[in-house]
Amino acid sequence: MLVLLPPSEGKATGGTGAALKTESLSLPGLAEAREAVLTELVELCSGDEEKAAEVLGLSPGLRGEIAKNAALRTAGTRPAGEIYTGVLYDALGLATLDGPARKAAEESLLVFSGLWGAVRITDAIPSYRCSMGVKLPGIGALGAYWREPMAQVMPAAAGDGLVLDLRSAAYAAAWKPKGELAGRTATVRVLHAKTVNGVEKRSVVSHFNKATKGRLVRDLLTAGARPSDPAELAVALRDLGYTVEGDTPPAKGGRPWALDVVVSEL
Repeated sequence: MLVLLPPSEGKATGGTGAALKTESLSLPGLAEAREAVLTELVELCSGDEEKAAEVLGLSPGLRGEIAKNAALRTAGTRPAGEIYTGVLYDALGLATLDGPARKAAEESLLVFSGLWGAVRITDAIPSYRCSMGVKLPGIGALGAYWREPMAQVMPAAAGDGLVLDLRSAAYAAAWKPKGELAGRTATVRVLHAKTVNGVEKRSVVSHFNKATKGRLVRDLLTAGARPSDPAELAVALRDLGYTVEGDTPPAKGGRPWALDVVVSEL
């Protein structure tokens, strides 16, 4: 099972590990593309601060991120699983996973990134600020830039098992599974169900969406679940107490399954 996650906007700082070595990161087929984005980002943030803030979409309170980006090549690093914070990662709780679950997380989790393309949670990286929605002056929109490099490495990374795609739309734009691989890929939408005047209504809630996705990944890891396809994933989630709907193959082949996880409490 391969689980695709979005990164977090907020990231832990204070890395004490050795400086970045891009050649040591997972998915070495992305090395050249990573170097290009890293060089462009460092150059941007080493120059005009106003331009960098505009390109990166930074508010005045986040101007410190520019200096952080400028120092990426010499900054201390931490494992990516410690760098990414926020609602999804708080619910996932990587630091508190036991031995087998932790090993499964290291083998199955892949975090997409505007700067790195994608990394494993064990990859040593510095804290940075560069979302997939950024358009770097010399590269353009990162979502489009990463499509070709990711298409080269993702089939091998996915292997022949289930791909559980929990990325947000911006990061999903960087790689979309095709053909047979799409047929064993499942996306998950979290719906909040509540009853108003005797009528059940459902809505997507961003914060709770992230928390639920973090919890369900944690539950799969700690239970030792190893579903091999989307149908088995739906069964595994139901066994863990989740309400799952839409677990039928898509009407047209070559498309991911779309599962709904319905929750009633926020």
